[in-house]
Order: sequence, then C-alpha cells, then structure tokens
Amino acid sequence: MSNTEPFTPRQTLTNPNLLASALHRIGTEVASTTEIWRRLTEHYIVDLDAVAALLPRTEPEPIWLQSRV
Repeated sequence: MSNTEPFTPRQTLTNPNLLASALHRIGTEVASTTEIWRRLTEHYIVDLDAVAALLPRTEPEPIWLQSRV
C-alpha cells in the first residue's frame, strides 16, 4: 500500500454493483491490473476478495520441461 495519509477519509465500496462500476471506470483509464489495484486501494476502502473475484484472472504461462534424451 502507498504512503497515503491514514486519516484521510475514503469512500467504502461494499456494494458489488458500485465496485464493478468503479473497476470498469478505473480499467478504462489504465492499462495494467497492477495499476487498477493501486488506484482502487488508494481511493477506496474495499473487500480485496470481492475485487479479485471481479477482475479477470491472469494465468501464468506454463513452463515446459526440457525433454530428456
């Protein structure tokens, strides 16, 4: 988390519809999922599990083992 002032009030997003619309709005402004997470947690208080459920999952590329000869 960034060095934001802990006493600055932030809006709490608990409604899934409001959370989804905030994610959509932020997603149109930035290119990476990391930036979406950063902006969302800097400006809102959210349930991180709910955010993770709404964001598309990024699967890592498989690492193929070298074949033994």
